[in-house]
Amino acid sequence: MSNEPIISLRNVTKRIGRKTVIDNLTFDVPQGEIFGFLGPNGAGKTTTIRMIVGLISITDGQILIKGNNIKTDFEEAIRHVGAIVENPEMYKYLSGYRNLVHYARMVPGVTKARIDEVVALVKLEDRIHDKVRKYSLGMRQRLGVAQALLHRPSLLILDEPTNGLDPEGIRELRDYLRYLTRVEGITVIVSSHLLSEMELMCDRVAILQRGKLVDVQPIDYFTHGSDTSQTYQIEVQMPEQAMAVIGQMKGIEELKRSEDGFIEVTAERELVPDILEELIKNHIRVYGVQRVRTSLEDKFLEITGGGQVV
Repeated sequence: MSNEPIISLRNVTKRIGRKTVIDNLTFDVPQGEIFGFLGPNGAGKTTTIRMIVGLISITDGQILIKGNNIKTDFEEAIRHVGAIVENPEMYKYLSGYRNLVHYARMVPGVTKARIDEVVALVKLEDRIHDKVRKYSLGMRQRLGVAQALLHRPSLLILDEPTNGLDPEGIRELRDYLRYLTRVEGITVIVSSHLLSEMELMCDRVAILQRGKLVDVQPIDYFTHGSDTSQTYQIEVQMPEQAMAVIGQMKGIEELKRSEDGFIEVTAERELVPDILEELIKNHIRVYGVQRVRTSLEDKFLEITGGGQVV
């Protein structure tokens, strides 16, 4: 698998009139990754996606897809992209299969074998010949993904793909996307307002606020913190005595009692064995220790100052 990014944004800016909607956006997305866009309402997620797929123009900067600039070589760049922006549009009076055939006629090189392949990939074999009007919303989303994959894109872009899906449909979509990245090597960019789903789905996320990039990090960074300093929850027999012992140690960044009575210690990972050794040396029984996991929602609200993600 190549280390070259599938898509690169370099100082991308979008101005509408005097208003700067997207401000100097720069990041890379490598092959075989599920990359998420998060941000409060109006942060610029959909605007960024629309610029990537060429639905709106770029004011400044450049977007490269597999090295092709969408400004100067749009056709070559966009042929690597499959996308669903908002809801997949289908002819409801046609079957799912006829919809795919109709789309395939507009894309060179899509064979009947490829249509059958993507139908199997999204597990619609049993219903593909039913009319789309009989499909559930989840089935229409799957059909939309099948359509977007027909021409074997390197990059799949999904804007709010979980809208209206029930929990089973969301889980199915998540499984499809993981299969596409892990087995097919396709890169996926996804935006969603469901933070819990982004946490389960994405490898990395970018947080946007007021058109600016706040941070891009692996999902584990937002939920577990940095590799060095982390928070641990310790269950002990004598909490007050344990707090006194730990409080005298060097390298302790934060020490407090949690609401449920446990001790919470923030320190470097390498210090944990020393903490436990010191407690035992002072005849304090230790019943358990575990790393405290912050939810993506908590981290998101902390970074954005409580801005609602939409």
